[in-house]
Amino acid sequence: MNAPLSVAADRYLDAYSRVAAILPGHGASWLDRARQSAIERFARRGFPTRRDEDWKYTSVAAIEKGEFDLLPPPIGTSLAAQVSRLALPGSHLLVFVNGRLETGLSHLGRLPAGIVLGSLAYSLDQHPGELEKELPATDGASAFSDLNLALMADGAYIRLPPGAHVKGPIQLLFLTSEANLAIHLRNLVLAGAGSSASIIEHHAAIGAPSYFTNTVTDIVLAPGAGIEHYKLQQESPAAFHIAAVNVAQEADSRFVSGSFSLGAQLARVDITVGLQGAGAACDLDGLYVVDGPQHVDHHTCIDHRQPGCTSREFYKGVLNGAAHGVFNGRVVVYRDAQGSDAVQSNRNLLLSDNAEIDTKPQLEIWADDVKCSHGATVGQLDPAQIFYLRSRGIGEAAARTLLTRAFAMEVIDRVRILPLQERLDDLLQHKLPRS
Repeated sequence: MNAPLSVAADRYLDAYSRVAAILPGHGASWLDRARQSAIERFARRGFPTRRDEDWKYTSVAAIEKGEFDLLPPPIGTSLAAQVSRLALPGSHLLVFVNGRLETGLSHLGRLPAGIVLGSLAYSLDQHPGELEKELPATDGASAFSDLNLALMADGAYIRLPPGAHVKGPIQLLFLTSEANLAIHLRNLVLAGAGSSASIIEHHAAIGAPSYFTNTVTDIVLAPGAGIEHYKLQQESPAAFHIAAVNVAQEADSRFVSGSFSLGAQLARVDITVGLQGAGAACDLDGLYVVDGPQHVDHHTCIDHRQPGCTSREFYKGVLNGAAHGVFNGRVVVYRDAQGSDAVQSNRNLLLSDNAEIDTKPQLEIWADDVKCSHGATVGQLDPAQIFYLRSRGIGEAAARTLLTRAFAMEVIDRVRILPLQERLDDLLQHKLPRS
């Protein structure tokens, strides 16, 4: 006898039955089957609980209990001023509002011939056959990825032909202006052999509504391709943000990731990188700055599957008030991945007695000829450094702010897009405590 479905699973099954016929790509048999399988998997497993090892320190009970709408209302007012404020100079801008592409707010500059940069929903409706082999549609990696596959309504679709190089960053701006929405975004990036681009995935809100964002970004790099992917999570302080970034790298490709978590009431980001070709390399950097009751969780996994691959991971956290942070970084070196080189570091700064961090760096090594290291630190500001600054006439509050900013800037300075680096510095200074 099958176990009864949870109230939440039953609610999402009902929601799926109501919207399935209007989701992009409906009628393509392969996608309909994939969506149906995904929602059934979700119904069987339900939302993760703290009994699940990967969710031991993060409760999603508030999401499970929430009743969110899937269909956003029409945009009532112009958002041009807000978009102008958030757009980065020189970027190719795609704007999504409440989970749907808004072409009137987007602006694409000159792009090399053959590049596709637009809406995934449009491509699924117009050319579903082209995406059948490219969209990872049956992964079942988590309950949230199943929910995303079943209910995805839009997202960005980027295809770079072999040898194409995009000048200027591609900014994907995801804005939420309405409360009580569940927004399931799917982004797909396909980088042809020897191509390159920089992508900024920026999540922000208009006002402070409560909503649920569930996004999956799939990035596939052909041999010799290079992708920089920066994720800026600047959601409403009442929002819930669940995200997965899945990366597959072929030989001699290069992937750079920068994950910056500043907003949301609850944020969880999973980044999984598969080094599937010899000589592939990845750099994963991250910074989370949270305070008050915020909870932020980063889970990363780097799989070294072929010889001569390199990975570097550097994450930092600044936690104040009663904030709670989680970092779990896993590096797996498989038996055939001889000559692997992996370094992982997580450093955390606690600014209050009530702030908390759970950090767990992991190495699993099955090969013999490797060079791997990892480490984690948790601490507070150094009293000797504070005393030194105060002896130079700087007030205690200003001294603490200077030292905290210097700690965080070590990650921000690694960003290779100057306008984004400046934006992050500005956001950091507004986020840091003043007293």
